[in-house]
Amino acid sequence: MNHAVVIAGTGSVLPEVVVPNSAFLQNEFMDDNGNTFPNPNEVIIQKFQQITEIEERRYVRPDQNSSDIGAEAAVKALADAGWNAEDLDLLIVGQNFGDIDAGTRRIDQMPSIASRVKAKLGIANPNTVAFDILAGCPGWIQGVLVANAYMQAGMAKKALVVGTETLSRIVDHHDRDSMIFADGAAAACFEIRTGSGDSGILGSSSVSYTKDEAYYLKSLPSVNPASDPNDRLIRMKGRKIYEFALKYVPDAMKAALDNAGVHLKDVKKIFMHQANAKLDHGVGERLYKLYGLEADLDAVMPMSIQWMGNSSVATVPTLLDLVLHEQYQGHEVHPGDIVLFASVGAGMNINAFVYRF
Repeated sequence: MNHAVVIAGTGSVLPEVVVPNSAFLQNEFMDDNGNTFPNPNEVIIQKFQQITEIEERRYVRPDQNSSDIGAEAAVKALADAGWNAEDLDLLIVGQNFGDIDAGTRRIDQMPSIASRVKAKLGIANPNTVAFDILAGCPGWIQGVLVANAYMQAGMAKKALVVGTETLSRIVDHHDRDSMIFADGAAAACFEIRTGSGDSGILGSSSVSYTKDEAYYLKSLPSVNPASDPNDRLIRMKGRKIYEFALKYVPDAMKAALDNAGVHLKDVKKIFMHQANAKLDHGVGERLYKLYGLEADLDAVMPMSIQWMGNSSVATVPTLLDLVLHEQYQGHEVHPGDIVLFASVGAGMNINAFVYRF
């Protein structure tokens, strides 16, 4: 009998606070040496939007944190699946910075966000095992791969995988890259089914590059030398990450397709981590070149970066939820459609999986 791990339900949270690019006009942007840029902010923001296509992003309310919106997304996914939370075997949360109360820079990682989400859901079942995945932006996909391994090994039947982050609480407002980051949460329910035909997770790939690349994203003090040197904020080597992603992500995506025995021409949609539009388009184009195919990315790759920004672990499951429930931007999936999920981020980690609906 065929045993397949399938998606049973999804849910997402779109934070309420909309922050347009004009909100950054008064920021004092500095380079890595603490020098103010000579160009006015209007020019800096214009160039930023041309590259990333980001026009606005979403932040959580002051009274919310990562575990709050993670739990809200989980409730929606469980309702969509028609599941009782007490029946879960696994509750996995992809995240990076824990809960950070508004107005502070204090990262709170204990207990895990998964334990907090489980508590907020009111789950009494001690056999619902809850733990976090810290893998940069690929954390949600890595959580899916872990859940798949558990279920294929007979160690679980039902899993809830959440991606949640409040990056707005940990950015350096003197760093131009702070305009990329956003908040968000999304979740999906997975279960192993017998006799499900050809649907489910078909194959995957996962790699970590650390020899020279481990610190392309790192927690560091602000670029502003007058700021508190004890602060630890998101800093990244944007050019290095861009070049890394173009070089290695297409190969990892192809490795997942090869593992699944699927040709790219048969893929209907690509759910790509929303890093920035230029990077995502570049990766997509290079993937199609590996197969000698012309890329029609507008038809294949839904995007949310323009109005949601980069919410790290939440971008991929949020896109999935939007497409499944809203025919987002004209994108939809049908039974039998094959889709490719992929992400890249801090570590540097890359992962992907292939799924048939």
